Amino acid sequence: MKKYGLLLVVFLSGLGMKAQDSGSFSANLYGSYNFADKLDYDGYSAKLEDGFQYGAGLEYFFSTNNSVELKYLRSDTKMPFYDRAGIQLNSGDDKGALNFILLDATHYFDTGSNLLPYLGGGLGVGIIETPQSGSGTYFAWNIKGGVKIKTASLVSVNLNAYLQSMSAAVGNSYYWTYYGPVGVEDYVSTYQFGLGAAFSFNFK
Repeated sequence: MKKYGLLLVVFLSGLGMKAQDSGSFSANLYGSYNFADKLDYDGYSAKLEDGFQYGAGLEYFFSTNNSVELKYLRSDTKMPFYDRAGIQLNSGDDKGALNFILLDATHYFDTGSNLLPYLGGGLGVGIIETPQSGSGTYFAWNIKGGVKIKTASLVSVNLNAYLQSMSAAVGNSYYWTYYGPVGVEDYVSTYQFGLGAAFSFNFK
């Protein structure tokens, strides 16, 4: 609760200063920590272990408080895969990587200080790399919230929390209806929560 209280104080103390000039750009360098996630399907399971995520993005401010950003993020992690009996099928060969290419939209709230709270989200593609199956590309999305701390220089610091996800089709389930069997495609989705920071280099 103390963490949520601190975020609320930061948010409320920040209502009043302009985010950035319309037509300007920011080059952002990201570093964050992803928490683990577990996936289950048809008795099988897999785990995305926690780990460090890094990346970069280019953000364009089309108005004073609103921006769009194209960014790339990568996390090298372990992905153990288990059968129905709980036996790991890729023991000793479970290293992999998660890649995200996202187009984000962000709104910065007007503040009266150097603290600029923001909310945003984006859509794009996720790429999973594994030694066994190579790489696969899937639909991905994220939502985020945080605060941008402006300094006297052209460099700002962003502190943020986020949820990112990618979804993959894994097969079909069939259901009996009045009209006969109906097939529905099954999906498995990852959901990773993370905390991070970014250095923003602001320029026209």
